[in-house]
Amino acid sequence: MSSLQAIQGRFNALLSHNVAIPSQWPTPTLTPSLAAKLLQRLDSLRLFGHAYPLLTNLTHGRYRPIDLLDFAWRHELHGVCIHLLDGEERSLSRMNDEELHVVARRAEELGLAIHLELSSTAHTDVEEAVRIAQVMGVRNIRVYSRYEGRLSAVMERIETDLRYLAQLADRYDLHFDFEQHEELKSTEIATLLRSVDHPRINALFDFGNMINACEKPLQALQNLAPHIRQVHMKGVRIVPEPSGFGHYGVLQGSAEDELPGARMLFELLMLGEDTPQVTAFILEQENHYPAPAFRMEDEEEDPFIPYRAMSDTPLPPGFTVEQMMKGEERWAINQIAYVRGVLRELRVLAECFLNEPHVQ
Repeated sequence: MSSLQAIQGRFNALLSHNVAIPSQWPTPTLTPSLAAKLLQRLDSLRLFGHAYPLLTNLTHGRYRPIDLLDFAWRHELHGVCIHLLDGEERSLSRMNDEELHVVARRAEELGLAIHLELSSTAHTDVEEAVRIAQVMGVRNIRVYSRYEGRLSAVMERIETDLRYLAQLADRYDLHFDFEQHEELKSTEIATLLRSVDHPRINALFDFGNMINACEKPLQALQNLAPHIRQVHMKGVRIVPEPSGFGHYGVLQGSAEDELPGARMLFELLMLGEDTPQVTAFILEQENHYPAPAFRMEDEEEDPFIPYRAMSDTPLPPGFTVEQMMKGEERWAINQIAYVRGVLRELRVLAECFLNEPHVQ
């Protein structure tokens, strides 16, 4: 076997891991242009922390939103995504303007970006998020909708909301990224974004939420690809149910993780022709997070979408709050190490390929 064949073989092994039907998603062939583009994307990648992996610490422990910035700085990340309600009494939503300024100044001192997250597209909720963003000098807000009703009616309400968000985005120099969050399929979100057709209204792609909408990971990524600006990365064990699939959060890259995570990471890195399309790769380790099926294989043409509560990770059986808090920090660091390991492997393979003497 030649050295080029060996490099391609390692590349194939990495990117085909957990790909359900490899023949449907063949690994790209390494070429000088692909390897060079991959190295450029690795150099410009922006890796963010997230509040959710440390939610028990934020709610019950020593962590405050400002402490997430110190965690991100210690681990050489580029920023942090913080939900406005994470930490409850200590959350950003409960802070006065001066307290919000303190958090923003700390981020500036550390050279870190802050992206905000909101689990709503309702006008009053979004307006409050925009107010906080203006106080903190934040320009990126993640949203998703939690409406109940027939799919057609829910889609109409969301489109109306997104058009209002587009007005706010232009007025306040903001970007809103709509997450596929278990209740809508990627094709439905893509339809909404094409209809709104606004450069400041895009998508956040989550590694596992398509499972609950009865979709496959790589197909969902392909469906949303033209619109993706941010990414939530995590590990998932797929949980079959009578007419659909739920998921359970596990350590990303562990033996339990059933997602084609390395392949999704590669595909997302390569989005965008001349410049990277994805602006933030966000580490959202959700160990022990349970999420039941939301869309069903046998659903009717215009299914009823039930109300969806905000995400929550109940205390797992056998855990105390103290054990959960200690575990969260360890699991978050575990994810940083795993993702950086995949990124290093991609870099080594691209560099080895380009350094081969017979590569033109």
